[in-house]
Amino acid sequence: MSASTALGAVSRSLRNLLVAEMSISPPVPVTLLGPDEVGAVRRVNLFLYRVEEHPQLRNQQFQLRAGTTGTLTAPPLSLVLYYVLTAYAASDPQTGAADSHAILGDAMRTLYEHPVIPPANLVDDLGQAREELRLMQVVLDSEELGRIWATFDAPYRLSAMYEVSVVQLDQSAATDETMARRVRTIGVPDVRAPYRPPSVTGIDPISGPTGTSVTVTGESLAGWQANVEVTGADAAADLAITADSFQFTVPAGLDPGFHQVRIDVSRLARATFFFEVTP
Repeated sequence: MSASTALGAVSRSLRNLLVAEMSISPPVPVTLLGPDEVGAVRRVNLFLYRVEEHPQLRNQQFQLRAGTTGTLTAPPLSLVLYYVLTAYAASDPQTGAADSHAILGDAMRTLYEHPVIPPANLVDDLGQAREELRLMQVVLDSEELGRIWATFDAPYRLSAMYEVSVVQLDQSAATDETMARRVRTIGVPDVRAPYRPPSVTGIDPISGPTGTSVTVTGESLAGWQANVEVTGADAAADLAITADSFQFTVPAGLDPGFHQVRIDVSRLARATFFFEVTP
């Protein structure tokens, strides 16, 4: 809400509420005068007599300004407003101030039934305020009541006291600060794990003399390393694989017959086959 008009806007909004919802007949004017100012003889009056900073909303942190991604704005000044509600009417020789008491009672009922000022009664930009404007009756001791009326050198009249909170005054753009950048580079990490793990599907040929070149086939083998043993003898060690197949040579010195071929691809895929060494 605007820092220059918020206090007056709250007072006018309270007046709108009383004008719209009081039911006493005939209707009475609602004024926003000081106790020493002259108004209609028969009326109800709201007087803002004290403004205080909200005790729970002091020293808040800077917040991100709405609609921006890197501008920090100072926290709003959060206030509590205190009002004196007084009814005025001509004194009757028989019933005295009974008419003013009836007016005061109707005004108090209205405020009691609306603990939050309805949006329809708000003026200016109060409708876009972040916080609701809540009403609550407060009790003052006789000494403070006496000081209020004595300040204006006006005779005491039966009154009720109310507080309105929270009224927030936004700080000007001159107090804004630029948020320090914490993320300097945004990118995609280098993920080296394959989408599909490697697998070994077969060898070819499956028989032959020592020194035979054997082709190992599989899927997703490129980029990994292979180790091959034939009956305990190394046939390939840390062999870089560049395609979905690679070769190894059957070691010399193996006796004719079936020999176990163990293939390990980067410890992600293992397979065992039999190769027949022929004379």
